[in-house]
Amino acid sequence: MDMGKIVIIGGGEIGNYETLPFDKRNVALTKKKHPKALFIPTASGEPKSYIDNFSKIYGKKLGCKTDALYLLKNKPTKKELRTKILSSDLIYVGGGNTLKMMKRWRFLGVDKILKEAHKKNIVLSGISAGGICWFESGHSDSMSFYNPTNWNYINVKGLGILKGIHCPHFNSGTTRKGKRKLRKNDFKEFMENYSAVGVAIDNNCAIEFIDDKYKVLTSKKDRKAYRVFKKRDKIRMDEIPKRNNYTPISSLHKK
Repeated sequence: MDMGKIVIIGGGEIGNYETLPFDKRNVALTKKKHPKALFIPTASGEPKSYIDNFSKIYGKKLGCKTDALYLLKNKPTKKELRTKILSSDLIYVGGGNTLKMMKRWRFLGVDKILKEAHKKNIVLSGISAGGICWFESGHSDSMSFYNPTNWNYINVKGLGILKGIHCPHFNSGTTRKGKRKLRKNDFKEFMENYSAVGVAIDNNCAIEFIDDKYKVLTSKKDRKAYRVFKKRDKIRMDEIPKRNNYTPISSLHKK
């Protein structure tokens, strides 16, 4: 099946150039000198600082014509949404509250238009919440935005363009209920409840999906991606090898 072009970034600060190798790859995949890059900052509440950082990297640094899609401050018409999204060469979704973002997208019909963008071979990318959205679902910290001191990870439904349950920031830690815990330990417990394969990505690591194949990319040598799944009632965590050549996506979901 034709999968288009999707680059999932596990984490990193875009404004500090931590994800620059992945940002460069996004631009290269458009095969245009000055592509139109659309930023969707719904999950973070559309802050000016985040939008400015996107413009700094993708505009000034990488030569794109940048624009932002405001869905919280505005309620664009379907025609306006289709025009802005489908005229882009590259769409980048920022991090933040995945649950809030997906609810807003579905309310406005953005989810369906993004699936169209994928079929049109527009390059799709994103970080954290912006990575989860392209999968069937994802391991989300959305509840922390509502109750910062007492919350649990939830499984938020995405667009389903990519199979599996995505976990970003896999090597990071979170403080919940006064305790510090590694996200990877949380995700392993979380996956006890699911038969799907989890695709987990460290900060400063990304996976590039081109049609029906993929490749792991890193901006720091020790960063990795993993398959997390239940087999014979035990949770396995297998590193996804970093290779120079592309590997069939189907291999990610074998148990």
